[in-house]
Amino acid sequence: MANSTFKSLILITALFLATTSLALAISLTPQSPNLFILQGDNLRITYSTTSFDGKPQLNYDDGIKTRSFRGDEIRTIGTEIGTLVSITTRTTVNSGSTIFTILIPRINLDSTMAANIKTEGIITRHKGVTPSSPNYGQLDSYKRIVLSGTASLVYF
Repeated sequence: MANSTFKSLILITALFLATTSLALAISLTPQSPNLFILQGDNLRITYSTTSFDGKPQLNYDDGIKTRSFRGDEIRTIGTEIGTLVSITTRTTVNSGSTIFTILIPRINLDSTMAANIKTEGIITRHKGVTPSSPNYGQLDSYKRIVLSGTASLVYF
């Protein structure tokens, strides 16, 4: 009986140590965020790289209008300076379009799974070009917006 109690104690101790070691290894491994909540210049952005259905989501609130984008409506491009995340906020046939782009910096999260970040957004206005109205000169204008907020890792 003492031998089986001793074996049980050793097994429980081994499981505890294995679980503790695994938890420690996970907490020491840098994690990348998947949720960004940013604001600046009357603009509030919530961007999630994934969701319950596996698709990205982005909510854009400029203080006048709130719009939600998901899946293919959100375009991402990895670059040397970070990931560019773009949405088209306005499109018209003759007068052009407006694109909003966020620069998502590289981020490693610690065990708290959250970090304060500062980054930038760019509103790009494209002048419309048609055969009857070709618009000469510079066709794009830009407005830079300083954004700050949080980047965190959430599980869906």
